[in-house]
Amino acid sequence: MKKEIIINSSSNETRIAITEDGKLVELFYESPDLSRNVGDLYLGKVAKVMPGIRAAFIDLGFPQDAFLHFSDIETSPDDYKGMLGDDEFDDEEEEEEETKQPSRFVNKDRNPAAASLERGKNIIVQITKEPVGNKGVRVTAKASIPGRYLVLIPFNRRIGISRKIYNQKERRRLRSIVRNVLPEGFGLIIRTVAVGQDENLILDDLNKLVQAWNEIQAKIKSTKPPSLLYKDVSTTNSVIRDLLRVDIDRMVVDSKKLFKEIKNYIDDTSPEYSERVIFYDDEAPIFDSYYGIEKQIEESLNKRIYLKNSGYIVIETTEAMTVVDVNSGKYAKSKDQEINSLRTNIEAGKEIARQARLRDIGGLIVVDFIDLYEDSNKRKLHDELRKELRRDRAKSTVLSMSEFGIVQITRQRIRQNIIQRISSQCPMCSGTGRVQSSLSFLKEIERWLQRYKGGDGGIFLRLRVNPLIRNYMTSGIFNRILKLCIKFKVLIKLETDETLALDEFRFFELRSKVELTDEYSQQ
Repeated sequence: MKKEIIINSSSNETRIAITEDGKLVELFYESPDLSRNVGDLYLGKVAKVMPGIRAAFIDLGFPQDAFLHFSDIETSPDDYKGMLGDDEFDDEEEEEEETKQPSRFVNKDRNPAAASLERGKNIIVQITKEPVGNKGVRVTAKASIPGRYLVLIPFNRRIGISRKIYNQKERRRLRSIVRNVLPEGFGLIIRTVAVGQDENLILDDLNKLVQAWNEIQAKIKSTKPPSLLYKDVSTTNSVIRDLLRVDIDRMVVDSKKLFKEIKNYIDDTSPEYSERVIFYDDEAPIFDSYYGIEKQIEESLNKRIYLKNSGYIVIETTEAMTVVDVNSGKYAKSKDQEINSLRTNIEAGKEIARQARLRDIGGLIVVDFIDLYEDSNKRKLHDELRKELRRDRAKSTVLSMSEFGIVQITRQRIRQNIIQRISSQCPMCSGTGRVQSSLSFLKEIERWLQRYKGGDGGIFLRLRVNPLIRNYMTSGIFNRILKLCIKFKVLIKLETDETLALDEFRFFELRSKVELTDEYSQQ
């Protein structure tokens, strides 16, 4: 498989596309409005402890407090005393009884770190998931600082190593390199890209990480919560740091400045990959020249995705889950319906796995496949779906097909899906995808006028509607607005307001300009 990273950079936006055999599988956006905050370290303050849901909410200075589950607390806040100063922590009980935690909710033997959480205490947390919808960021107290070859874990004395490193001799070599020089009180995870790397490069990476932690310690002593302690690298740099591995055939960049930055970083950390970084200097846009990525983006982010065999899938996102419907279309290559259904389902499964990566869909995904009746075919589909999802860096779980042809998938959510990041909710339909019909809208205005005439209102009114609705109401000689005036014996001056949705209207008194809409609306 040929795997490439294509980077399109402009003055205010950077787009990173990852392709496999010319097919777009992952897409990242970076701009001032879409800055990455996963991996950032904050000094926060415990705003609320809720033992009933085994979680705490941390004030980081964001509109919503961050969510910290007790399972994400391994290091006690007391471990930071030496960094924050003893005066930062008060071991005495709170005077207000309502802030005390009932002991039956917290098992100190199972999680003593969680038991030490109290409102008002300072705590160091790291963002693990970006905000989604009305939910704030999710954080962990298990802080870590990633580098090119290593991940430094303060207050942890274990040395872990990637499971993807299978050679036992290489595993022992890497462990021996870091074990003798690792400062006391630190743990490490050795990353897959460390395989075969020179000892000096690995130790250099370790020194940079320890230096970064020392700078964080110094910053903690001179700052007050909530405050940012450590900013992880940008989206572009994180892709280079985490994804530029032996399986990447080349990286193509169309910005001279960014190309030099990447080249310098690779020369310092992984010189063996230096020749794989290529500068693109043609006049045609890079996303047009390479595999028609621009067109792939446009087609892939539609609600309906067509398959090669004339079948298609429909992807709908709701508050609780993402729902996918698989349709066969006109596909009938075989006379056997079961075989046709299996082929369409397998092709749809591959596309669903790709779309999950491309759109960065997280949480619960429910797929309504075409019905299969043979258990062997259901197992084939399940195995194929799991095989495709193994290429995904996000963790996922796939359940077997139910009697109704439903397959449930859970996929790790780290950030908002790509459509939420690059688009806004439609102001006309409020995100529902549908608007009130013109006839229903006209009936609603009639009901408002009926209530208005039932009171002490005058006959002179001003009505504001969306420009499209105005065209509907004024078309023809004996138009709809004239019919309303005659029916309810009022004089209506019709005006347009582009800020109004298609199903919104505003009534005012003509002379005083006092709004009357809410006064005569259905309560």
